[in-house]
Amino acid sequence: MEPGAAPDVSQARAVATNVRFATLTFERDVAAPPATLWEAWTAPAARTVWSAPTPSVTVEYLEAGTRVGGREVSLCKVAGEPDIRCDIGWLDLRAPSRSVNSEVISREGETLSAALVTAAIEGNGEHSRIQVTVQLSSLAEDMEEGYRQGFGAGLDNLSAVAGRTMILQRVIAAPRHLVWKAWMNEETLPQWWGPDGFSCKTKRIDLRQGGEWVFDMIGPDGTVFPNHHRYGEVRVEDRMSYELLWGENGPKHADAWAVFEDLGGTTKVTLGMVFSTAAEYHTAKGFGAVELGLQTLGKLERFVFSR
Repeated sequence: MEPGAAPDVSQARAVATNVRFATLTFERDVAAPPATLWEAWTAPAARTVWSAPTPSVTVEYLEAGTRVGGREVSLCKVAGEPDIRCDIGWLDLRAPSRSVNSEVISREGETLSAALVTAAIEGNGEHSRIQVTVQLSSLAEDMEEGYRQGFGAGLDNLSAVAGRTMILQRVIAAPRHLVWKAWMNEETLPQWWGPDGFSCKTKRIDLRQGGEWVFDMIGPDGTVFPNHHRYGEVRVEDRMSYELLWGENGPKHADAWAVFEDLGGTTKVTLGMVFSTAAEYHTAKGFGAVELGLQTLGKLERFVFSR
């Protein structure tokens, strides 16, 4: 519009008329505690596992900052079709019960829709319920049916993923930079990793994004457990993610992540794992993986204090 020109009222009315509004609600019962469901809902590494609505869709995360004021940018890719871009802004995060985010969907630079997404989680014990409300504004085309299908399938996936997710947490009375340094250091990580009585023998290690750690964990009785970690995202003093393989280049048995939260001089460490199958999750839980994982975090704390 030229300076001083009158606004085109008819064009503005036409744009407003073409906008379609809808409020959609989705609910799922989940066989997981609220705190575990919350981590599966919000953690970028877990969202990567469940967010694709169908096997033909690949979700690639370009940016993920799960904090109030943080952004999440992802691309939904389908062979032979233009990528769909999703820009999320986190507006409210109240673990483990409530999140609110804005969401803008675009394709080839054209905005298709904008939405406000509110999630409420409630429950106790080993069962939870999540309710997601989407206040949708469709712009370039009617997106309501796509949202119904996408969120419906995504929450079905989330329910399954949360049911095979294991969350371990420990608050360590040391600054975040020291805890991070003990974990993401090629010399120190093998010194403390593993439950009480276990040791590590490294074959090769590179803890950068795209790197790997190939090693054997050796039990107190001498039993050797081959391991292979492949590292994905690494954000210094914030979080990192990795895949766990059964031995070098073996089958994947879990997607894992670690988050380091500064609590004003102490550090809350959250270690999460989404097992590849429910059977693997129940097997791991049955042989004491929770207790053994907490022992590992305990060894991390003792190592930090010993430095």
